[in-house]
Amino acid sequence: MASPQLIPSHSSFNHQASINPNSSNPFLSNPNLKPIANPSSLLQWRKFQRFTSLRCSASSFPEKHRMNSAKSDDVVELPLFPLPLVLFPGAVLPLQIFEFRYRIMMHTLLHTDLRFGVIYSDAETGISGVGCVGEIVRHERLADDRFFLICKGQERFRITDLVRTKPYLVAEVDWLEDRPSVDDEDLEGLANEVESCMKDVIRLSNRLNGKLEKEVKDLRKNHFPTPFSFFVGSTFEGAPREQQALLELECTAARLKREKETLRNTLNYLSAASALKDVFPSS
Repeated sequence: MASPQLIPSHSSFNHQASINPNSSNPFLSNPNLKPIANPSSLLQWRKFQRFTSLRCSASSFPEKHRMNSAKSDDVVELPLFPLPLVLFPGAVLPLQIFEFRYRIMMHTLLHTDLRFGVIYSDAETGISGVGCVGEIVRHERLADDRFFLICKGQERFRITDLVRTKPYLVAEVDWLEDRPSVDDEDLEGLANEVESCMKDVIRLSNRLNGKLEKEVKDLRKNHFPTPFSFFVGSTFEGAPREQQALLELECTAARLKREKETLRNTLNYLSAASALKDVFPSS
């Protein structure tokens, strides 16, 4: 199965990029050529893209997690936020909390650990089995008891058991880490190839959007291959299932290879769109 075409849309770590759909792009009207996310510039960063409201249903939690196994002394329990998005380690996530059960959770978290589990959920697949810890780094409580939060992705986790569903979901989890790389895996080389593909995508995206072509600066910012692979995955906004697949991989090399393939598919699409625009500049 061919990999989806994705346009990097927001970054992690210390900044985020915006998406500005280009409705004049003739390829956007063709369903056979249209990428999952529209071409945009990654160079005009802005700090927050939007506030995400929290809604979930305990009944959507899959039965495979309801194991009710005997607890040990080292069991880790984590409150869960099912959301229609994927949080990666190092990424920044703004949230608005207004639903009553999650306001209860916030009051608890702000007096204890400040950490919760962000887990991808949609109507078709339900709640995923792997998520990422979000740590509250900044919050504001409003007069009506709503909360504005800024969270940062930390370690990944795998759900092993559901502890309770009310007033909000709490699960037992195991921590998830990438396996050590083998000797013949050139992670630095892979990361550099992925960065090069991202720069090419940015340049063509800017051209299609009629923006000045500027030199694309360093995207890795001295990050090691593993955190850089998470950063790249976080830019694939608009394709949460692909992001979830990247999050679940336990091999940095496999994640970088998949991202490189996706970026190359996107680059092929953009190259075709750019050529078409040259032939029909007024379209």
